[in-house]
Amino acid sequence: METIASPLMWTAFGGLVVIALLADLVLMRHGGAHRVTFKEALGWSIGWVAVALAFGGWLWWYVGDQAGADEGRRVALEYYTGYLVEKSLAVDNIFVFLMLFTYFAVPEEQRQKVLVLGVLAAIALRAIMIFAGALLLAKFHWILYVFGAFLLLTGIKMLWAAGKEPDLDSNPILRWLTGHVPMTRGYVGSRLSVVEGGKRLYTPLFIVILMIGITDLIFAVDSIPAIFAITKDPFIVLTSNVFAVLGLRAMFFLLAGLADRFHLLPYGLALVLMFIGAKMLLIDVYKISIMTSLAVVATTIAATVVLSLLRPAPGKKASW
Repeated sequence: METIASPLMWTAFGGLVVIALLADLVLMRHGGAHRVTFKEALGWSIGWVAVALAFGGWLWWYVGDQAGADEGRRVALEYYTGYLVEKSLAVDNIFVFLMLFTYFAVPEEQRQKVLVLGVLAAIALRAIMIFAGALLLAKFHWILYVFGAFLLLTGIKMLWAAGKEPDLDSNPILRWLTGHVPMTRGYVGSRLSVVEGGKRLYTPLFIVILMIGITDLIFAVDSIPAIFAITKDPFIVLTSNVFAVLGLRAMFFLLAGLADRFHLLPYGLALVLMFIGAKMLLIDVYKISIMTSLAVVATTIAATVVLSLLRPAPGKKASW
């Protein structure tokens, strides 16, 4: 399992993540549970993106200083491409989170708690899966073909499902949870469970948190193979994943009211997964450069966002 990371780089990254999480948790509690405004979400989103971009700039400088300018440029481009892919796929997470919050009528003031727990779970799950994936790739090169085929099929499935209204009522996991877990009739503040008549009952908030965790796991299975098509270095894979996930909470509140305007984005995400899957399948035949990958991903995502705004979904007004 080869990596460009030195002990100093791992330490710097770990320290930055801890500081970021502590700042997020402390500021989340500031003023108690409250409805996050668009202005607040915008500020946090810009801040998280700035931190992620600055980390990539530090990688470029530090690796370039230690191993040469070309190596620094390569590592930074791999990081930025991976970050863009993971950030784009995180938008799909947000749409699912919004659907769950609407389905369970989660109070606005409780959504922050659910999202923070979701972010913590996502970081832990992705770290485990990334190191497991890196170990497998180090021993079995053919795993790349498995990842590539999986992403290609996932992209085709996503493309087929794009534009169709998902039905949570038919979700087997959700049906099992709501049918087997004893629940209260409504929310009890921010509590996850209560004891009534000597019996422990779980609140809808507990079910939502469970579903968010399961959703994180499912999306990690999709997104982690995608970044292994860009780099096999576990440090770059982990850092790009974590920085994309760290901004998930702020991005949710930023996009929650705009989800319908980006109705074509699922098509773009599907095309990105198909492109990355094809890239993995062709890795021993033709290697697509990092610059080309970055250009394809950025252009595809930008095009679907712009087209969504120019051609709103039926029944929606244009954004300008």
